[in-house]
Amino acid sequence: NEVQKIVPYINKTISDTTRVMREGETNGVDYTFIDETTFKNRIENGYYLEYTVYNGNFYGTPKSEVEKHLDKGECVLMKIEVEGAGNVRKLMPEAVSVFLVPPSMEELEKRLRGRGTETEESFKKRFETAKQELARAPEYDYIVVNDEISKCVEKIRNIIETEGLRYCAMKNFVDDLLR
Repeated sequence: NEVQKIVPYINKTISDTTRVMREGETNGVDYTFIDETTFKNRIENGYYLEYTVYNGNFYGTPKSEVEKHLDKGECVLMKIEVEGAGNVRKLMPEAVSVFLVPPSMEELEKRLRGRGTETEESFKKRFETAKQELARAPEYDYIVVNDEISKCVEKIRNIIETEGLRYCAMKNFVDDLLR
């Protein structure tokens, strides 16, 4: 959400999830909260660009959420975990991937515990999952340390703007100049 405030031409996808809505979240804004049966039916119908099970809950990005923007030549921001990102990179090799990492494992622990939504068992599982995900950082195009939100957002904005200057992004502009 912070990236969209600074880079208004970015379109954020809204993923579906089967997890319980947390305090402060809004259905249809943060996620679309659905039941597992509906999610599985959507998988069978090819509804998702990517989906995964994360900490016992399903998460998925509807294809239509991405295609409606890409068809208009717009940028799309997807907030997804490592397995889903890997699937997107396979389907869309031109996608630019950014891996957000905590400034330290101590800070990650503090943030997870600070939510107040984790039991000790679920915390340990999430913390171990985070370590496994960090090991996949080399698969990404960019690594951004999520230390201070404004710095993090600025780095992501810089990545987006830099990627927009690649020839493949500027080809139509160059072609128009040559006409």
